[in-house]
Amino acid sequence: QVQLVESGGGLVQPGGSLRLSCAASGSSIRLNDMGWYRQAPGKQRELVVSIMYYGYTNYPDFVKGRFTISRDNAKNSLYLQMSSLKPEDTDVYYCNSSGGGWFNWGQGTQVTVSS
Repeated sequence: QVQLVESGGGLVQPGGSLRLSCAASGSSIRLNDMGWYRQAPGKQRELVVSIMYYGYTNYPDFVKGRFTISRDNAKNSLYLQMSSLKPEDTDVYYCNSSGGGWFNWGQGTQVTVSS
């Protein structure tokens, strides 16, 4: 079973940048479509952006031009480069499969955008 560990979150001012990382272990994720999710307290977890196993990415309008998802199959890892951050991006961010069915969720990494 795949274990996922997210890191890289923190406190950043509006307009700032962060790079989130997701390290997978236990099994390879190279053939999995993967995504970054986020969840605010009391709200449902939502998919932010996904990357197919072959590299195709899909950005919704609310992150297009600001977030970049990437993967390194040799390192069994997933990344999210976040720039031009807004207060409404404040959430706990998680990585997981986006292709149907989920691995066990990691602990997530908190992103707080505030002045």
